[in-house]
Amino acid sequence: MRIYLIGFMGAGKTHWGKILSKKLELPFYDLDELIVASEGRPITRIFEEEGEEYFRMKEKEVLYMITDSHPNLLLSCGGGAPCFFNNIDYMNGHGTTVWLNTPFEILLGRLRQQKAHRPLLRDLDDEQLQAYIVKKNNDRRIYYDQAKLKVDDCHIRPEEFVKKIIDA
Repeated sequence: MRIYLIGFMGAGKTHWGKILSKKLELPFYDLDELIVASEGRPITRIFEEEGEEYFRMKEKEVLYMITDSHPNLLLSCGGGAPCFFNNIDYMNGHGTTVWLNTPFEILLGRLRQQKAHRPLLRDLDDEQLQAYIVKKNNDRRIYYDQAKLKVDDCHIRPEEFVKKIIDA
């Protein structure tokens, strides 16, 4: 069983991934952490030194590598991962995609606190951050909507979440 958690940055993919992997007894991986390990440098430096296009190519490469080498896994994917190179089709063809559709207010609160660690947000003021979240989330919705399972409830109990995944 392969499960791919997708959704906007700050949606809680890594948080839920760690919880669900224990409940489902699946190895947990974070796609961004795998990229950092592969590159030997943080994502902020990859963006600064190579740009987003390079990062997206590396993201696809690592996604395919981890999928091909693990018949069972729970993978937390970066917010843009499903939106490039038909990655959403690849993930849907190799497992169950789960979209964490987190409300705007929650995303905004989390991302305000995490701006320094997110290269695409680092230089935005509050108004720009709000506009960025609205625009990017709307742009990405077409990909997120293709997930096999959509979870809107941020306060769902882990047992309920596991049942939704198994039933998907």
